[in-house]
Amino acid sequence: MPIIVNLDVMMAKRKMSLNELSDKVGLTLSNLSILKTGKAKAIRFSTLEAICDALNCQPGDILEYLSESYVK
Repeated sequence: MPIIVNLDVMMAKRKMSLNELSDKVGLTLSNLSILKTGKAKAIRFSTLEAICDALNCQPGDILEYLSESYVK
């Protein structure tokens, strides 16, 4: 999948646990875990906004695009 989710990287930079992010964003641990592991098929802008607010970052800090030629 050419979209890479760097949520774990941003959480580590901010020294924030999944539990703490879950509390701040209002998402379940399982939904955040699905996003963190890159298994999510979609993300709502409101969720992305809440995560960026909680981690004090930009959407581009969390989501990264790699073309298919780099993935292979």
